[in-house]
Amino acid sequence: MTPFRRRRKGSITATFEPAEADLLANLARQVVELLRDRHGESVADTDPLAAQLGMNGPVMPPEDPVLRRLLPDAYSGDEAEESGEFRRYTEQSLTAAKVSHAEAIIAALVVGGFDPDASDIRGQEQVDVELGPEASLAWLKSLTDIRLALAIRLGIEAEEDVDLVAHSEDPAVAAMSDVYDWLGLVQESLVAALP
Repeated sequence: MTPFRRRRKGSITATFEPAEADLLANLARQVVELLRDRHGESVADTDPLAAQLGMNGPVMPPEDPVLRRLLPDAYSGDEAEESGEFRRYTEQSLTAAKVSHAEAIIAALVVGGFDPDASDIRGQEQVDVELGPEASLAWLKSLTDIRLALAIRLGIEAEEDVDLVAHSEDPAVAAMSDVYDWLGLVQESLVAALP
């Protein structure tokens, strides 16, 4: 299965079944919600210039392990203060970029014919997505974020964990493992289609 392919004019196209489009949109929406719900420790001494420029973000890392992976510390070990200051000035813009990338997936699916508000997707047609260079990069980045989030939730830290999760006796875990693998195939096809 290779959903993405390159067209002669330089754009990249893909066709998704309604259930696949629904899954992609749902996962992208979950990443958006998770990122938007991030509430870190506020800075005690608010810098008016930093607040005006939107650089007055949290200094503490997120508690949620998925958010810790999507919004990692810049420094490790004994450099917690430096890491907090870096986070304070960069986390909001990093979050905004990740939200924008996830929303690009949803928008492209909608333009391609997917109706995210439909109560039943069974009557929908295939979704044809066409991406230019900027949208392709946004999809690639967001697919990475989605797969990282799934990997954290599934407990995948190394390659051998992928096999363990795939053979889980818990049907929900095995199903999410299939989704994780499918997203990897989608991402690989997009990388192969890039000029």
